Formats: sequence, C-alpha cells, structure tokens
Amino acid sequence: MNDKGIIFTGVVVFLLIVAFPIWYNVGKAAPLPQVEYTDKAKAAGACVYEKEYMKREHMQVLDDWRHDVVRNGNRVFVNEKGKEFNMSLSNTCLDCHSNKDKFCDRCHTYASVDPYCWDCHIDNPKETKK
Repeated sequence: MNDKGIIFTGVVVFLLIVAFPIWYNVGKAAPLPQVEYTDKAKAAGACVYEKEYMKREHMQVLDDWRHDVVRNGNRVFVNEKGKEFNMSLSNTCLDCHSNKDKFCDRCHTYASVDPYCWDCHIDNPKETKK
C-alpha cells in the first residue's frame, strides 16, 4: 500500500498529457476574418436586422425565409422598423453583399462550413450573360 507516490505521479502525468493541447495552443487562435462590405451595404447602414444580430443569426434568418417562401408562399418580410424586404438570397442579400468571395466565403472558410445555398442560388443574379 505504499503506491501513493506512483499513483500521484501517474495522475499528474495523465493530466499534463490531457491538458497539453490546451497549453500548446494558447494564443495561437487564428484571427477572425475581415469581411469587405460593398459601398451599397455601407450606405444602407443596416441590414434586415442589426449587424451583430445578422452576424450571429443570418443562417436562421435565411432558413426561416426559405421555409416561409417555399411552404407559405410569403415573399415579403417586414422588419421591426417597418421596412419591407423581398425574401430572396439572390436578389435581396446579394444586392448589397455582391462580393460573395470577400463577404460570405471568408467567414464560411474560417468556420469550415460549406452551406448548400449555392447549390441552387447563383452568386450574382444581376450579372448579365455573355
């Protein structure tokens, strides 16, 4: 029963090994990506909702819009300020945020997400075909 020292040493070594990734990566997190806003988005000042809310909840807003358009046929969204928006990723969102590679893709790449929005929606609906 004189194994207390060995057990204590084993527990300490175990905790050091388990905690190593945390200590090793302290301060090494990649900086958040800087998105570029178009002049139209800057001039508008606010999106459908406030900027911080849209950063955090845009995927839920888009999912709610999709559900409302596809299931209920409702195409008009009125925000809390009374402004009306056409519920369309291609024509409303991309109208202001037309620089998809510098706006959408930077955060999605950083977060390692691959949204399926672009399976159906084109990047620039206003672009003319050549």
